[in-house]
Amino acid sequence: MSLVRQIIGALFVLLLVAGGYVAYEHYATEGATDGADQRRGGGGMGVPVELSIADMRLAERRVEAVGSTRSRRAVEIVPETSGRINEIDFEPGAPVSAGDVLARLDDDIERANHTEAQANLDEAQRALDRGRTLRESNTITQASMEQLISQEAVARAALDRARRRLEDREIKAPFDGVVGLRQVDVGARVTESTVITTLDDRSEVEIDFSLPETLYGSVYAGQAVVATTAAFPGREFTGEVINIDSRIDPTSRSFRVRARLPNPNQILPAGMFMHISVVLEAQDVVMVPEESILAEGTRNYVFVANGDQASRREVSLGQREVGFVEIVEGIEAGEQVVVEGTQRLRDGAPIRVMGAAAEPDDEDGEEAATGAGPA
Repeated sequence: MSLVRQIIGALFVLLLVAGGYVAYEHYATEGATDGADQRRGGGGMGVPVELSIADMRLAERRVEAVGSTRSRRAVEIVPETSGRINEIDFEPGAPVSAGDVLARLDDDIERANHTEAQANLDEAQRALDRGRTLRESNTITQASMEQLISQEAVARAALDRARRRLEDREIKAPFDGVVGLRQVDVGARVTESTVITTLDDRSEVEIDFSLPETLYGSVYAGQAVVATTAAFPGREFTGEVINIDSRIDPTSRSFRVRARLPNPNQILPAGMFMHISVVLEAQDVVMVPEESILAEGTRNYVFVANGDQASRREVSLGQREVGFVEIVEGIEAGEQVVVEGTQRLRDGAPIRVMGAAAEPDDEDGEEAATGAGPA
């Protein structure tokens, strides 16, 4: 029995060895065939990838800043003289025109003074007229005539003063704008320093902001600015630089810039915090999708499609935009880069395109061929 068992055990071992050898030969041959197919790029066994075309895009170099709005013109409305408020003729937040009466003070005394001054002037003019008639017949002297002329001038000046004092009892808007809240009520006693309300010309708003001194030569009047605010998400307000300060702040090493923005429907109030973007320059550059960039340490690479193979190429990056990166050096416009499947690639690896590269339209294609960016 022991001999039979030994024979059976030996046969079992031989079968195991033979089966292992056959399996090894099968998989080794299949692996060698697959490797050869991949090296030849045949049989559709390349790494599946998606491609995109590196094209010319208009890129803008911007600098960011923050600031607060201010009205183009803004004043505090105060009386020219003291008195008691008899009328208030405006509604807070309402638009007014230059010359509109906003409030009236009590004017009984001033009106009486104006009437008296008018009567004195009328009397002086009648006396002057009689004097001229008598002077023609030499009934009065030249000295008397000159005295009558002087009295008429004094009476006219007195009337002008009385008229001005009467007009000062009306508080008027000095320019077109929007009035603020009432600071006083009817019946209140006011002086020349009492603020009745505020007046803002918000047809345009101005924004003061600071930029570092290194940009002093890059900012100029007429340069475009774009402002945004949290109060109006997703909305941009476009304006331009109107003034640049002539001095650099020695502490912050920055200079002040003033921009002006149109204010349609006067929706921007004075004092609103805004984020400002100044366009320093715009030029056509080569850009690729962000997904195509591979970073290794301080270096950046992309895989460029070269026929049915991927070529690894080092690139220098510039500024970034939403979803795209500028290529300063390493890729020319019109080349195809891998955007999907980069993690499985090696330099010279065969590739199989899964999706068509982003083909430009006829106009863009012609521009890419000529190396020119979009107009």
